[in-house]
Amino acid sequence: MPKYPLFYLVQPILPEAHRFAVELRIKTTPAEPLMLSLPAWTPGSYMIRDFARNILCMEAVDEEGSLALEKLNKQTWRLVPRGNPVSVRMEVYAGDLSVRSAHLDDSHGYFNGTSLFLRVSGLDRAPCQVEIRRPSGDSYAHWRLATSLKPREAEPFGFGIYEADDYEDLIDHPVEMGVFSLIPFEVLGIPHWISLTGRHRADESRLQQDLPRICATHAALFGELPIDRYLFLTQVTGDGYGGLEHRYSTSLLCARDDLPAVGMAKPTPGYKRFLGLCSHEYFHLWHVKRIRPHAFVASGLEQEVHTRLLWVFEGITSYYDELALVRCGCIDEAGYLELLAEAISRVLRTPGRLMQTLAESSFDAWTKFYRQDENSPNAIVSYYAKGALVALALDMIIRRDTAGAQSLDDVMRALWEQYGRTGIGLEERGLEALTEEVTGLALGPFFQRALDSRSE
Repeated sequence: MPKYPLFYLVQPILPEAHRFAVELRIKTTPAEPLMLSLPAWTPGSYMIRDFARNILCMEAVDEEGSLALEKLNKQTWRLVPRGNPVSVRMEVYAGDLSVRSAHLDDSHGYFNGTSLFLRVSGLDRAPCQVEIRRPSGDSYAHWRLATSLKPREAEPFGFGIYEADDYEDLIDHPVEMGVFSLIPFEVLGIPHWISLTGRHRADESRLQQDLPRICATHAALFGELPIDRYLFLTQVTGDGYGGLEHRYSTSLLCARDDLPAVGMAKPTPGYKRFLGLCSHEYFHLWHVKRIRPHAFVASGLEQEVHTRLLWVFEGITSYYDELALVRCGCIDEAGYLELLAEAISRVLRTPGRLMQTLAESSFDAWTKFYRQDENSPNAIVSYYAKGALVALALDMIIRRDTAGAQSLDDVMRALWEQYGRTGIGLEERGLEALTEEVTGLALGPFFQRALDSRSE
């Protein structure tokens, strides 16, 4: 088998119509059938999105001509090759301006690999290459490209050929193309960047000052920084907000007014929100992308994967995202307590906290948290918000009952050593057992009340 048996080609062909052309070249094929599929959901966003619905047309050919593609279900195709290299070509509609899928117009392009890249069953662990081209025409000559993919034949932040270790790696590096500001900084000697796409008036020097402090604070908590580069891909809009974590980058959506203004003395509420978002997604570099639930390690992206642990991964992260801001000096203690009071108020104003346990909120995220309606505030509680309060309470109990000798920080470091560095998935009750092991405390009654009851 050649080193790169799979080669992907991405070409924005009609930006004004939101269309990407994508070609998959399978360089060596057996005579037996191949199964091609597109994910139904993207890691970090727990909702079935059926990305295959955006495929407009699809064909397969080899040197002898057309090949039959048999569609087996909403996202899977069967292809019988003739032993020759095969090309599978498709056009994909990219109209979702979010951090989860793909968007293309005449101002920029963005995509997650789950929206464009077909998985080839049996070759999903093989290394691959992807060539990303700029749109045709003089009006796009000044476009650049930002991604954390490893360059193979591409200039820094330029179009060209990139490589990935396997399919999981391929879909874990979102891509932004267009005109953007690029702000470099370093964390413990590791190069980082934040790109800003869209109109903005941001004080770039303030971002260069604040972001490294937040990142270094998280690295100090875990004791190491397991990356060799990192990129904050930021789309700036009028009122956007959101983030999606990746191993070497994050995709962010922020409101223009949330970025720091030149001459700003104290952080505004909007800038605190933006720093909290950056902090949250960077914490996921360890906690979600490397420390993972066992259910996610052992499953694919074809259907829902249920776990009661989302409160662990999103709730604990939501606790540390703002805690890091005060630890690193981006906000003061009074500012932190204001944010904490707001978080407590949000939970107490949600009647659904008395209807759904935290474990149920995690397990049912696919059908309840991510599919909210007018009755949702009365029926569900956020595993982000309540999970953060449970993490706060757990931290305070550990500090109190060990006379300050230990804290939740020690549990997080143990999580990293036992699960993050090894790649072993965290079992459903693993956090509870590990916390008792690390602290020596009997915390069963606390966890039962916090996770499995509807009590305050």
